[in-house]
Amino acid sequence: MKKFLTLLTVSVTIIVGHGFTNKVSADTTSKEIIIDRVYNPNTGEHLFTPSIFEESYLIDIGWQGEGNAFFVPDPTDTGTSSDNGPYLRRLYNPNAGEHFYTASGYEANYLVNHGWKRDFVTIPTAKKGIPAYRLYNPNAKVGSHHYTTSAYERDSLVKMGWKYEGVGFYVLR
Repeated sequence: MKKFLTLLTVSVTIIVGHGFTNKVSADTTSKEIIIDRVYNPNTGEHLFTPSIFEESYLIDIGWQGEGNAFFVPDPTDTGTSSDNGPYLRRLYNPNAGEHFYTASGYEANYLVNHGWKRDFVTIPTAKKGIPAYRLYNPNAKVGSHHYTTSAYERDSLVKMGWKYEGVGFYVLR
């Protein structure tokens, strides 16, 4: 029951907060949305969020804030809309308690058909820019995928046995 209430609270926080809490940079030429990363020390999962409400809530319940993960184009900035890539879809596995991100509609639908739930959080991406690498840990039960813009972090994880799956998406910085 406690897990259900926590999931419900996080879901409501995301739904209510997502549309109103995007952190936009002060750059006047183009708007960016900051995507922050938080870490759950109990499960090893990293979660990406554009919502300061979700980030604050997760830190309050024991997750560790890791700061800005990357910056993505603001989809409401019509001056740069041609630079926008596909949206990342965030999915949740209620059996394992982990989140997964994909820019592929096919991959998202496949996972939903196999029990994953749509988290109703979408994150814009860039058509080109800095690659966000996707890695897979075949030994993890939760947090088996990781995304990073750091080539050093990518290479370090590969040396520890993670599988490099390529570029998952692109970000501005």
